[in-house]
Amino acid sequence: MPDNPQPSPEAAIAELLSIMARLRDPDGGCPWDLKQTFDTVVPYTIEEAFEVAEAVARRDYPELREELGDLLLQVVFHSQMAREQGLFDFAEVVAVLNEKMVRRHPHVFGEVEAADESAVKVNWEAIKADERARKGREHRSAVDGVPDGLPALQRACKLQKKASKVGFDWRQAGPVREQVGLELAELDQALLEGDRDAIEDELGDVFFTLVNLARHLKLDPDLALRRASDKFEQRFRQVEALADAPLSDYDEAALDGLWREAKKRL
Repeated sequence: MPDNPQPSPEAAIAELLSIMARLRDPDGGCPWDLKQTFDTVVPYTIEEAFEVAEAVARRDYPELREELGDLLLQVVFHSQMAREQGLFDFAEVVAVLNEKMVRRHPHVFGEVEAADESAVKVNWEAIKADERARKGREHRSAVDGVPDGLPALQRACKLQKKASKVGFDWRQAGPVREQVGLELAELDQALLEGDRDAIEDELGDVFFTLVNLARHLKLDPDLALRRASDKFEQRFRQVEALADAPLSDYDEAALDGLWREAKKRL
C-alpha cells in the first residue's frame, strides 16, 4: 500500500465541509470567515474562476489542481452560509446539479437522439427555455439569460451570439471591420467636442464592435486581449531591464526608443 493513501472523494468532501463549518462556528471560528456574507464572498468567487482560467491558459496543471480547489471552496463557502440560514446545503447543491445534468443530456441518459454537436446545442437551448418557463421566467427576448455580472467582453460576446441565432447579425467579417472604422470616426468626433459622456459612449461602441469583429473572425476576444496584455507585460519588463535610470526620468522619445528595442528582443 502507498505510504500516503489518498482519501476517497466522499471522505475528502466530508472533511472540507467540516473545515468550512468549523471556520464559520461562532464559538471559536475564524473572525474573518464569520464576518463574510454572500455579497462579500462573490468577488472572491469571480477571482478564483479567473485564476482557474489563467492556469488553463498556461497549461500549469499543478496550479490548475490548486485553483480548482480554491474555486470549490467558494461553492462550499456559499453553501455553508446558506445552510446557516436554512436555505439549502451543499448536498442539495450537488443533487440539483446531478438532476440538471441528466435532464439536459437526454441523448445520453434518455431516448433523444443527437447526431452531432449542433443537435446537442439545439436540444440544450430548448431544455433551458423549458426550465425558464417552469420557473416563471418566460422567454421575452432572444437575449434573455445573459447575466449582467459577466465580465464586459464575455457579456458582449454572449449578447451578440444570442442575437445572431435569430438572424440579427452581419453575414461576413468585412462589414464588421468597416463598422469599426465608423465607430472610431464617431469617437474622434466626440473627442473633438470634448463631451466626456459622449466619449465614453462612443468608446464603448468601439469595444463592442471589436468584440463583434473577433466573433466573426472565430476568435475569442477575451483570449486575444489576454495575449496582448501578456505581450505588453513581457515587453514592459524588458524596457525596465534596458533602462539605466528610473523610467520617470526618460522623456517620451527615449521611452519610445526603449520600447522599440524591447519589441526587437521579444
